[in-house]
Amino acid sequence: MANLKEIRNRITSVGSTMQITSAMKMVSAAKLKRAQDAVTKLRPYASKLKDILENISAVTDASENKLAKPNDNKSILVVAITSNRGLCGGFNNNVIKRVQYLMREDFKDNDVKVLCLGKKVKDVMKRTPNYFINDELIALEDIFSNLTFDRTASIVEILMALYQQQQFSKIIIIYNRFVNAATQAIETEQFLPVVTPSPVSGGSSQDYLFEPDKQDLVQVLIPKSLKIQLFKALLDSNASEHGARMTAMHKATDNASDLKKSLKLSYNKARQAAITNEILEIVGGAEALNA
Repeated sequence: MANLKEIRNRITSVGSTMQITSAMKMVSAAKLKRAQDAVTKLRPYASKLKDILENISAVTDASENKLAKPNDNKSILVVAITSNRGLCGGFNNNVIKRVQYLMREDFKDNDVKVLCLGKKVKDVMKRTPNYFINDELIALEDIFSNLTFDRTASIVEILMALYQQQQFSKIIIIYNRFVNAATQAIETEQFLPVVTPSPVSGGSSQDYLFEPDKQDLVQVLIPKSLKIQLFKALLDSNASEHGARMTAMHKATDNASDLKKSLKLSYNKARQAAITNEILEIVGGAEALNA
């Protein structure tokens, strides 16, 4: 059994760790409220914009739009969104595992490149040939240091240009969708080419009046919809990160509390054993003197 000094040092160390994890939990809880409000407010707008785009795309020839027209390139770009910091449970590992699974299974016959938005996925992918390096995107990879719509729009402009230049046949987004503070769902969404809804068999056709021209309207709506789609994914990931970290720090604080109680029990047992030994030595010495 460890001596009393070692147990006291461990109790002090666990107590300090518990204070840190508790503070991190409170900080994440405060940040989560703001992040959750941001993504909750954006979702209805993004959903309605997507519905409008699908309605227009249903009566528009996809071949007329470069962002909806497929190409024969075998390269695929995966946009992986993680956080810049750790201590948030399996939040980052879940995205990295999904990326690796796609490369190993679904896209094993394709040349897959990974655009890393977040330091954690970059630390893993930069050591592989799949890491996608682009001079224009280097300054934007650390998007969470200053998450704004303008910076997100700059990333989307570059992605659209890469697709129109036929450098990739498909662009996929992988991120954590915020469900609640304790739950995050991994999402894999096709970003480009734009997915047009398939016509419903037996459905009635509808006529639309377009102002301005139908093609001009689509050319404006599609880039706007793509920017909103990526921005929503980033906000979802940001809220999910704080929720995952708050949950992880809550569990860490509880575990530290349980460990501290266990150490205190061991300390009391060791102290009682030491006191008992001292009493036995005193009694033994007294008996020896009386003999």
